[in-house]
Amino acid sequence: MRAHIRPDLATIPAYVPGRNHPDAVKLASNETTFGPLPSAAKAIAEAAEQANRYPDNQVTELRTALAGFLDVSVAQVAVGCGSVALCQELVQITCDAPTDEVVFAWRSFEAYPIVTQVGNATAVPVPLTEGHLHDLDTMAAAVTERTKLIFVCNPNNPTGTAHGRAELERFLDRVPAHVLVVLDEAYYEYLRLTPQTRPDGVEIARTRPNVVVLRTFSKAYGLAGLRVGYAVGDPEVITALLKVHIPFSVNRVAQAAAIASLEARGELLDRTELLVAERGRVRSALLAAGCAVPPSEANFVWLPLGARTVEFAEASAAAGVLVRPFAGDGVRVTIGDPHENDQFLAFATGPEAAPFR
Repeated sequence: MRAHIRPDLATIPAYVPGRNHPDAVKLASNETTFGPLPSAAKAIAEAAEQANRYPDNQVTELRTALAGFLDVSVAQVAVGCGSVALCQELVQITCDAPTDEVVFAWRSFEAYPIVTQVGNATAVPVPLTEGHLHDLDTMAAAVTERTKLIFVCNPNNPTGTAHGRAELERFLDRVPAHVLVVLDEAYYEYLRLTPQTRPDGVEIARTRPNVVVLRTFSKAYGLAGLRVGYAVGDPEVITALLKVHIPFSVNRVAQAAAIASLEARGELLDRTELLVAERGRVRSALLAAGCAVPPSEANFVWLPLGARTVEFAEASAAAGVLVRPFAGDGVRVTIGDPHENDQFLAFATGPEAAPFR
C-alpha cells in the first residue's frame, strides 16, 4: 500500500536552475556578481548569531521599511520567500477550482505554469509577439469568465523586453475589475525607459485595487541566496496573502539583510548603473557581430536561436561560459563582470559561433 499522491503532479515540469561548474563562467542564473552591500553583510553576521530564535513571522520591521520606501501603508505590503513564493500564494488565494484559469505570456518566467498547476488551476499561455514582448492585446482577449489571475512579467524573463506605462495602462483598462493582475517587476531596478514611459507598478496600482506588484531583493540587491521578495497591493489582497503564508518562511537573516539593503540603496543604484552600462556594451557587440538581440531592460540579454538554442549553449559551455538555454526558443545570457562578459563575447562573436549568427 502506498500513500496517495496527486497524479497530475507527474506532469509538472521541474524548475530548471542555471548550471554550475567550478571551472566555468556562470552567466545562467540572473544573479548579480556583486555581493551583498557591506552594511547588509554586517547585518547578516549579526542576525546569524540569533539563528536559534524564530524570525518575526509578520516581518513587521521589513514591511514597515518597505512601506516607508514606497509611500504605502504597511497593510499594503507582504513579504515572501522570494517573489516566486508569492506567485504561488497568489494562485492559492485566487483559484479554488481546476477550471479556474491563469493567463500569462509564453515564453516568460518558467515558474508561472508550475505554480499554476501546483495550485490546481488551468494555465492559459499566450505567445509573445515577434518582437519578443508580451502580446497584451491577445492576453486581454484571452480573459474569460473562468480567468482569476494574470501574470505580466515586465521586464520579461527571459527576453528582457518591457512595455511602457501607456501600453500597460491600456491593457489594464481591458481587464475586468474582478480579475487580479500581477505585475511581476523582479527586474524593476534595471529599467531605463524614459521618465515619460517608464512604468512603475506601485504607482499604477495606487488607483487599481485589482493590481498587485511583485519585486525582489534577489537581483539588484544581491541577496538571491537569502530569498526575499515582496508584494504591494490592495489591503484585501495582502490580508489574503498573509493567510496562506508559510509560517517563518522569511528567515531572520534574510529580513535583516533586506532592511540594511534598503537603507543603503544609494550605493545600490551606483553599482546598478555599472551593470546597465555593461548590458549596453554586450548588446552592441553582439549586434555588431550580426546577432539578433532585442533591447533589454533587465540584467541579461536574449538570443532568439530557435531550434539551435541547445547547440549554442553547449558550444558556449565548451568555451567555458555557462548560459541559460530555453530549448526551441533562445538563450538568456546574464550580464556579469566585464571580464566574464568579454569571455562570452569572445565566443559569441568569434568563429566558433559563426554558424549561429
